[in-house]
Amino acid sequence: MDSRLTRAACTDLQPVEDIYSNEWFTVRNRGGYFTVENRLPQVMILPIIGDSSVVMIRVRRPVLDDCPLELPAGGMLAGEAPEDGAARELAEETGIVISDKSRFIPMPPLSVSPNRNPNLIYVFRVHLSEKEYEKRLPHDEEVEGIVSLGIDDVKKKICSGEIYVTTPVAVISSYLFRG
Repeated sequence: MDSRLTRAACTDLQPVEDIYSNEWFTVRNRGGYFTVENRLPQVMILPIIGDSSVVMIRVRRPVLDDCPLELPAGGMLAGEAPEDGAARELAEETGIVISDKSRFIPMPPLSVSPNRNPNLIYVFRVHLSEKEYEKRLPHDEEVEGIVSLGIDDVKKKICSGEIYVTTPVAVISSYLFRG
């Protein structure tokens, strides 16, 4: 496991002063650098069907006044293993339940905002069958819809700006460029 996932990268930036805190995140002044730090580690999942499609969700984002195409993601629960968090978030946001956690393949971690967040997110790829996608259960209310998009459609939607949330774009791109 990448050691950058288990610690804040900027421990030498002192002093540390909490500016604001709630149950989801803390804003800190770390030696003059202001950070926004999630309370719990974050995880994102790239669900792939047969190396030809990506399962994406349309999530209600009132701040953007939109429901952009994204990948399933969210905060891990306290003490939850990364693979367990990935499986739980996938089930909550898509209704696709994967019991075998070994199917979640770690991908390189990502920085969401290198100028403000000193924590990297866990990223996993999971290969699904068409049957698993079709037999999905209900998803949570934050999600407006679930789609399976062919790889060529995903590329076109990224290039046209229809898929515009940066972390999913980065995760999908790292999958496409894997060689």
